[in-house]
Amino acid sequence: MENGADAVYFGLQCGFNARARAANFAIEDLPAVMEFLHRRGVKGYVTLNTLAFPGELPEAESLIREAAAAHVDAVLVQDLGLVRLVRGVCPDLPIHASTQMSLTTAAGVEFARRLGVERAVLARELSITEIAKIRRETSVELEAFVHGALCVAYSGQCLTSESLGGRSANRGQCAQACRLPYELICDGEETDLGDQRYLLSPQDLAAYDLTPELIAAGVVCFKIEGRLKTAEYVANITRHYRTAIDAAFAGRPLAFSPRDVEEMELSFSRGFSHGWLEGCDHKKLVPALSSSKRGVLLGEVQRVKRGRVAVTLVAGVKPGDGVVFEGDRAADTEQGGRVYEVFVNGRLQKAPVFQGEVELAFGRGDVEMSSIYPGQKLWKTDDPELTARWRRTYAGADPQRRTPVDVIVEAAVGRPLVVIARPATGADFRVESEQPLEAARRHPLTREVLETQLGRLGGTPFELRTLEARIDGAPMAPLSVLGRLRHAMIEQLERAMIDRPPRRIAEHSVLSQLRAAIPNREDPGNEAPTLHLLCRNLEQLQAALAEGERRLYADFQDIREFRQAVEAARAAGASIFLATPRIEKPGEKGIFRAMLRHGADGFLVRNLGGLVFFREHGAAIVADFSLNAANELTAQFLIEEGASRVTPSYDLNRDQLLDLVTAVPPAWLEAVIHQHMPMFHMEHCVFCAVLSPGTNKTNCGRPCDRHAVELRDRIGMSHPLKADVGCRNTLFNATPQSAAELVPRLMEEGVRHFRIELLDDTPRQVKRLLRLYRDLLAARVTGQEVWTRLSAANRVGVTRGTLEERRNPLAII
Repeated sequence: MENGADAVYFGLQCGFNARARAANFAIEDLPAVMEFLHRRGVKGYVTLNTLAFPGELPEAESLIREAAAAHVDAVLVQDLGLVRLVRGVCPDLPIHASTQMSLTTAAGVEFARRLGVERAVLARELSITEIAKIRRETSVELEAFVHGALCVAYSGQCLTSESLGGRSANRGQCAQACRLPYELICDGEETDLGDQRYLLSPQDLAAYDLTPELIAAGVVCFKIEGRLKTAEYVANITRHYRTAIDAAFAGRPLAFSPRDVEEMELSFSRGFSHGWLEGCDHKKLVPALSSSKRGVLLGEVQRVKRGRVAVTLVAGVKPGDGVVFEGDRAADTEQGGRVYEVFVNGRLQKAPVFQGEVELAFGRGDVEMSSIYPGQKLWKTDDPELTARWRRTYAGADPQRRTPVDVIVEAAVGRPLVVIARPATGADFRVESEQPLEAARRHPLTREVLETQLGRLGGTPFELRTLEARIDGAPMAPLSVLGRLRHAMIEQLERAMIDRPPRRIAEHSVLSQLRAAIPNREDPGNEAPTLHLLCRNLEQLQAALAEGERRLYADFQDIREFRQAVEAARAAGASIFLATPRIEKPGEKGIFRAMLRHGADGFLVRNLGGLVFFREHGAAIVADFSLNAANELTAQFLIEEGASRVTPSYDLNRDQLLDLVTAVPPAWLEAVIHQHMPMFHMEHCVFCAVLSPGTNKTNCGRPCDRHAVELRDRIGMSHPLKADVGCRNTLFNATPQSAAELVPRLMEEGVRHFRIELLDDTPRQVKRLLRLYRDLLAARVTGQEVWTRLSAANRVGVTRGTLEERRNPLAII
């Protein structure tokens, strides 16, 4: 705030925010927090950017009411059902769509606008060119991330933490599995990638030098990742972006020195990049050499002599700086410490040294000198002087950031002295003296006196920008009168900053009204259950047809094979739905048009743009898990938008899924009961990054078409990696997840549509799975028997995964 932020976003301790580990604010402190921000001319946005489960909706409604009453400037929301709830509770409370909503096209943004969203935080994976295309097709305000950590997976689409340990990223509990080392298994053989081990860990986003281009593309708000970072980091990065934005609007070129950039890197950096803003360069985005903070490259070791390390510098160093010698992080061979002394040509240096060769001395025992070798890189990770300097920008008693005030003074003999104040953030108001002014005998009132007296605003969040003196004749004003008017002006200014118009807040429970609109549950009675099978290739589809399966989904990497899939299904009298990609970006609507031409029975839709497209074309739709239906309000909305059935979110555990089943007509739902959980879904292409000389899909040569790739984690599990038609990668859990033991209970509650999702299954395995689950649905075997047989037949076993009754949220990889 003190360093130039126009708004801050923050979470509350009661949850519903994507930083569960952050030190969030107590709900009872919310009014005071908002008053503090408003007094300083800063907006406050409360994050409600997680999925909400059925049992949590009453608490969510209460929280929305508290936020509205506290005059929160906007709420940041992921869950479609929560958007409906917010809009119903308070039509005057602005809604911002979180990046967790996976908005990547104008159609998706417009979909959100119809729900009541005023601003969309776009997916980080969009380029500036793509942002500009969206801007041309929507009136919704666009916000973009410009600095901070990059998730390798699309926000809102990462199920890795949930799949491996029950810690949902969609619930603010990301375990950062992307920052761990992985080995590449290509066609069954381990590939030697040298030092490249962090295959899913992107460099940090730093777009300060793209500020003019982002503004020109239509971005109205720059977002800096700040939570779980230090206050000094926030001050540092905010001030630099404030400078960049002000320069852009003034038409000045941005003139950051190497030292400016170094200061940003020292606060926190895994290495700076433009992310996806200039398009895809998979090699540049993920060098794969490291995954945690490295700071600034300081130099290279030349030799070790007499307990000192000689280093050739590429950046500045001084006593007290923290450094680390490059090593193998995974093997924990890195070491470092604080520089105790710096020598140049044998002479002790007190000031920073920026070039040439220096000798560094460390505290006794801090560095094992026998492990240091010539050619080893040395990184500067901490600068206490820099940290202290940034702390001083916000830790003082007096405000550093002040709201400019323009003042007009009207002074005339025989009339009260009038002061009209106009803050940069609000409307005009006036104060005046109680008594009329008298004629001056010795010292008439002057503009300089007025400027001096009314400009004494130290200790307040205001500063005098301009003063216009309209003096008629030669009146005089005692300093005491000017002092009283100054205090009255400050009081009015503060009141004007915090005053907000009253908001319309629903008197009765909106949740109850929305739930009342959900149709009554109907008992399906003896209606037979339906098994649906999702196939990943033609061979699996043909095996399923040969086994008599007649309810099929096709989810193929090569969508040109959809034509053959539909023809084969038609010939066998089977129903077939085609699965859309999980992500649609600007310019990719042709994929939907191509799918539509094949004449399939319907479509398994995985994104909001696809929902809009296929509804407009009158196609049958099943809404898939990626639309994140975690509660009855979202499920109801998707049904209203044209879906015949909804696949519940994979973030639901066993009890939460049952809560959803009992909250909606069971005919609405289609439960996935066997699958390899899709963990990371990424714009980043590992195939291109490490198996191709190219940089993106235009020049990679498509190694994904020729090679079977797995990523082996640190406990030895090899997770299959697949590419889709948009060249986006999905990493699937090596171990299949089965809900076999839950199926009888789901059937008792009325669910009749169940799905099996294949991955690399052979025709023989397809046949076995179909027979096993058909027997389960027909009650010829129990869920426990299915579980036992699956465990015995699969070399990596089987898991209950997200549908296990009780899970250890710390059991991550």
